Amino acid sequence: MANLQFDLVSPERRLASVEATEVQIPGADGDMTAMADHAPTITTLRPGILTVVHSGGSDAYVVSGGFAEITATSVSVLAEQALPKAEVTQEVYEQMVEDAKAAYGRAQETFKNEPGPVDDAAKLLSDMVAMGGHIGLMTKS
Repeated sequence: MANLQFDLVSPERRLASVEATEVQIPGADGDMTAMADHAPTITTLRPGILTVVHSGGSDAYVVSGGFAEITATSVSVLAEQALPKAEVTQEVYEQMVEDAKAAYGRAQETFKNEPGPVDDAAKLLSDMVAMGGHIGLMTKS
């Protein structure tokens, strides 16, 4: 099976740089799996689990947003925030949800008569809560 180069970077650090057989991406328009010889694509990310399958097994990362650039030979992800799934504790998750709630509140104040940005912030919050359920964490409220 052909491989592709996978790189995951967040503002804080480089999280991964491995040869992968597939990368499962939580795209804003739906989940997608990138493999070698994939058509060139750029997609935005929604909060979710990004999974990288490689010769040593698989690694899962929690991402809060960002971009993925897919080519026939590589996948590069620039995440707004990303952590290995194992590092996402209840406390970390609750802070991520609180940040999403704050962004939603700011959008409601700033865009009183413009539903688009408010809807986007509400979707971000909803995706963040759903992602927590997927990894077994729940919000405190």
